[in-house]
Amino acid sequence: MSDETKSTPPNAEPTAARAHLPMWILVVLLTLLYLGGIYFDRFSGWFDRQVYSPYASAAVLEAYQPKSGAAAALAAGKKTYEAICGTCHGNDGLGKPGQAPQLAGSEWVVTKGINRLAHIPLAGVSGPMRVAGKDWNMAMAAMGAALPDAELANVLTYIRGSWGNKAGEVTADDIKAIRASLGGRPSTMTQEMLMAMPE
Repeated sequence: MSDETKSTPPNAEPTAARAHLPMWILVVLLTLLYLGGIYFDRFSGWFDRQVYSPYASAAVLEAYQPKSGAAAALAAGKKTYEAICGTCHGNDGLGKPGQAPQLAGSEWVVTKGINRLAHIPLAGVSGPMRVAGKDWNMAMAAMGAALPDAELANVLTYIRGSWGNKAGEVTADDIKAIRASLGGRPSTMTQEMLMAMPE
């Protein structure tokens, strides 16, 4: 009788013997994982700083998304407003004490027509003025005179539809008509002059 038959009973269940994984397979597997990670990192964009680091939040990223129609006009108006008007009137439209009045809830902004409102950035305004229940004595240059009609229309549309303001849009044709009525070199407006013209 051989040693093999002595050690294994005739009716015993077959068992799997423990085997070792060849080291070369483990090395190949880890090398493929490493190279795959490098490829993924280089070409997927998941870890690329150019893709993710400039955007701190979803709201910031949304600002860079392409827009069309009314949303595009509002986005363009907001950008121009914050670059030119927000310095004095505040990006929140609440104005700055001693510097510029608020635009949020202002009777000069929330109007049926846009005639008086459009004259302010096109011609500038000076002297005493009552805005949102407060008296101001200030001068504002014609900040919108150098802007193209469509760009100024976008700014005024943004102002009339932001910070709780609910007023209609302003078109480039509206601005073009008002600019033409002012002539080449408009004089600075006063509250009395603005109130004398139709809304």
